[in-house]
Formats: sequence, structure tokens, C-alpha cells
Amino acid sequence: MAATDLRSLIRSLDGTEKDHRPLLDLVGDARFVLLGEASHGTHDFYQERAEITKRLIIEKDFNAVAVEADWPDAYRVNRYVLGEGEDDNADEALAGFERFPTWMWRNTVVLDFVEWLRDVNSSHNEAARTGFYGLDLYSLYNSMGAVVRYLDEVDPEAAHRARYRYSCFEQFGEDSQAYGYTASFDLSQSCETEAVNQLVELQRRAMEFLNRSGADDLFDAEQNARLVKNAEEYYRSMFRGRQSSWNLRDTHMAETVDSLASYLSRRGRVPKIVIWAHNSHLGDARATEMGRRGEINVGQLIRQKYGSEAVLVGFTTYTGTVTAATNWDDPGEIKKVRPALPDSFELGFHNVEIPRFFLPLRAEVDRPPLLAKPRLERAIGVIYRPDTERISHYFHADLPRQFDAVFHFDHTRALQPLEKPEHWEHTELPETFPSGI
Repeated sequence: MAATDLRSLIRSLDGTEKDHRPLLDLVGDARFVLLGEASHGTHDFYQERAEITKRLIIEKDFNAVAVEADWPDAYRVNRYVLGEGEDDNADEALAGFERFPTWMWRNTVVLDFVEWLRDVNSSHNEAARTGFYGLDLYSLYNSMGAVVRYLDEVDPEAAHRARYRYSCFEQFGEDSQAYGYTASFDLSQSCETEAVNQLVELQRRAMEFLNRSGADDLFDAEQNARLVKNAEEYYRSMFRGRQSSWNLRDTHMAETVDSLASYLSRRGRVPKIVIWAHNSHLGDARATEMGRRGEINVGQLIRQKYGSEAVLVGFTTYTGTVTAATNWDDPGEIKKVRPALPDSFELGFHNVEIPRFFLPLRAEVDRPPLLAKPRLERAIGVIYRPDTERISHYFHADLPRQFDAVFHFDHTRALQPLEKPEHWEHTELPETFPSGI
């Protein structure tokens, strides 16, 4: 694979301040910077995103960090970084992340970043602080609780109505998937109408509630009510197929970005938002085989709406270690990342023999051979199964159409959870066992 032609475009990283200057120049006046990751358990991706985000906040006045996490859990962190809430330190503020996989947000890099953000915010007035927000929709029951608690404070009668509406979900014992399974086959047990009606009431009475509470608290309640509506639909859609549920989830995340941007604008700020999520969410889906199957994602939706005001950045690796599980809800463990497959972008980047580099992809030049056609790209989520790697973790993509730039780290290491499971430092069996004998 001829990859050395990339050298004229590549910017080697040496761990100094100049590493991020080409990206900052590319960002320019853009208001949305989407920072991906090729896995949910790689220290190098998290660390680089955190350092880039610090530069964006300090040098480019970014005022929101929006991450692939549930809204209520992230909003607890938001209160902490803004100097509010009851948590005494970042570890306590991150304690809300109890749902699998906890290592995605309860890890050493996020811990340090949250403390850094609180410290930076403490030196600014309220109007210049940077918040921390969640984009995801898995928190169906926690979000219902947040809505009711808000209404208890501003209108006990409205809280009573909310409890009655949300009681529709009680028979499922806070098991969102059990609800989705039942409601998808028996529409008479669907709670859709109740979830929609609760959101409509909150939105209809927003100005009234605003006079009884702070704008931040009302915004939090509205986001939770909207999440309940969307999560209810998402869990029903899970049993109709991957495409439907994926599209609902990513549409919700993109809508949350839009809502956050609108809220910042109403508060008199120019919205400048950095987004952290997996490559599969933040690279433009239209440039991938998932897009050809009819899937959309956050990167596509943001790029379609905001054009050049959005910068999409991917992250890749060739080999190393990763924190991941073998099955859903299993404990995380250190797993070896197999060397990248033939005809993959990752192998092509490895063959350049530059350990860490930044590659801009917007340049109006003839594409080097490696980038001239779609190739395989690796995606490791919270699950990593090396024994079925080609099927489980690779897809075809047109990288220059998918991203505006890519960071490549040839050898990466596993993310460090704040609580290490008993078998976290598990070492995989040799690659020859059992299928390679």
C-alpha cells in the first residue's frame, strides 16, 4: 500500500504546544468542533481531546462541552464545573455515571479535565463560563425523576400531573428495555402519549415557570422532558431494527446540540460547542457504508445544518491496548488491540512510520493513493471482540469525505478507570487459540 505520499500533508506531533496549531487554524471561526474517537476506552484519544478542548476554550472562546453521555449525569458535572451543586470534587461530581460502561466518563482523563474546567471557570464571571452537557438518551427513568423534582419546586400541582403521566412506566420496574419490548408489540401499553403531553405542558408554561426558577433549572427540566419523549420512542424502536433506533438516537443527540446552541444564544452568548463522541457518530455517515444502509449520524446532521461552521475530526490507531468488555454489562478489562487489517486506513497510516500525527483532509490537492478510494476503518465501542474483528469492528469509509481532519496514534494504551474491575488487567489468550491453531 503506497502511503508515503501522505508525508507532504502530515504534521508530526511531538507533545508541544505547536501540535494543535494546524487544527486551531483549520477551526478558524467555526462554532462546532466534533472530536471523535476510534474506541470508548483509549487513553490517547481522551487525553488529546481534553488538550484540544482546553485550547478551544482558552484561545477560541468555546463555551460548551457536549459529550456522548446521559443528560442528568452530565448536568451534575455541569453544576460542579460552574461552581454550583453539592459535590466537593470532580470524583463526586462524576459519581452519577453508574450505568455501564462507567469507564467512559469515570476515568482519570475526564477527572482531571473536569477539575481543570472548574478551576478555569472560577476565574471568569458567570457569562464567560464553559458548561458540560450530555447528548445521549439512555436515562429514561432518571430524567423522569429530574422533571418531577423540578416541578415539585415550582408547581406542586404540575408535579402531581407529571407523576401520574410517568406512572405509566412503573410496571416495568425501571427496566427500559422491558418497556420497549412490551410496548413495541402491544401499543396499548405504550406511554408515548403521556411522555409527549408532559413535554408539551413544560414548553407551553415555560415563561410562567421561568418566573419561579432560574433559566438553567428550567432548561435542564425541558431537556429531561424531551429526553423522556425521545427515549420512549427509542426503546420501542430497538425491537424494529438497528437502523431505526440508531437514527432516533443520533437525531436526539443532534437536536440536543441545537437546543444547547439556542439556549446559549438566548443567554446572549455566541454558541461555540465542542462535541466528544465516537467516530461513528461524528464522522459524516454519508461517507460510510452505514450511510448507504440508510443510517444518519450527528456529524452528518451538524454538517448539513451548519456547513463550514462545523469541523469534524476523527482519531485512529494501529495497535496497543484498550479498556473494553467482551459482552454488554461485563466488567471492563485491558484488551490487546490487534494490528490493523490489510486495506485499512490504519495500516496505511502505520506504514508512514510516523508514530503520532495530524492529517488535514480539506486540502484541495490530488488525493494520495491511500485516500483515493474507500477503505476499511476500525471502530471499537465498549465491546471489543478480536476473534470476530473484521465483522464486528470494521466498515468501509471515504475518509476525506467523512472527516475534515484525523489524528493518528500508531500505538495507544488503555484508558484508566477510576474503579478498576477485578479482571481489568486481564491478558488475552494467544492469537492462535483456539481458531488459529
